[in-house]
Amino acid sequence: MSSFLTGLAKPMGLVEGPGGLGQGGAPATLGEDSRDGEGKYEEYGYNAQLSDRISLDRSIPDYRPKKCKQLTYPEDLSQISVVFIFVNEALSVILRSVHSVVNHTPAHLLKEIILVDDNSDSVELKFNLDQYVNKRYPGLVKIVRNSKREGLIRARIHGWNAATAPVVGFFDAHVEFNTGWAEPILTRMKEDHTRIILPAIDNIKYNNFEVQQYANAAHGYNWGLWCMYIIPPQEWLDKGDETAPIRTPAMIGCSFVVDREYFGEIGLLDPGMEVYGGENIELGMRVRLCN
Repeated sequence: MSSFLTGLAKPMGLVEGPGGLGQGGAPATLGEDSRDGEGKYEEYGYNAQLSDRISLDRSIPDYRPKKCKQLTYPEDLSQISVVFIFVNEALSVILRSVHSVVNHTPAHLLKEIILVDDNSDSVELKFNLDQYVNKRYPGLVKIVRNSKREGLIRARIHGWNAATAPVVGFFDAHVEFNTGWAEPILTRMKEDHTRIILPAIDNIKYNNFEVQQYANAAHGYNWGLWCMYIIPPQEWLDKGDETAPIRTPAMIGCSFVVDREYFGEIGLLDPGMEVYGGENIELGMRVRLCN
């Protein structure tokens, strides 16, 4: 990959290819310089200075169950548009999200990546981001810029409007994709286009970018409509098919995949929801009622 970038000026300090800190999803540190990054925690919610030293192409552990790695999938799967929403994220975190989805999605399945900038005021998220993706991924990455802060929900709707693939995935712009993420999702969608698919999510620690495995879980809510993880009974874990999806009445809001046409038929997301919204409850209920 480094040969592809010959002559391309990268934003200062970013690391590509092998090398860099945090390889294999291991915890990273800046050592003696670690205090220098503390001031960015409040701004970003994570150590942005450390992120700049971690490769955009770093490897992370493959936590899939053994049986999942042995599965095969149809060849005639639909393409997917991946939509990232961001506002004033660290540039290296956004680009690592982009690199990881390109690196771990079969090229014939990835139609496009759409970056929706919800009116960031960071200078490097304007010229530097545009210049990088236009040269590194010409024609693959599109940037949609909101002229005013719309909030997560309406920003996602703008991303849906820009998407052209039959399937659309919505993600926060601080994620890292892993091997084999797309094929099982697109297979489930091929079987039934009215499904909302929630990828399995592990954790990236905000202070050292260590990748930690999360247990398989469904999403539910209490009478106060507070969304929570629901761990399946031990009997299901012991005797069930570890490759099977878990049906859930609610959803996690930070990542979900839908059939583009079906999403439009059920009314998309409620554009009246402000800032973060409550789509993890509202959309989950609506999908169950519409089916």
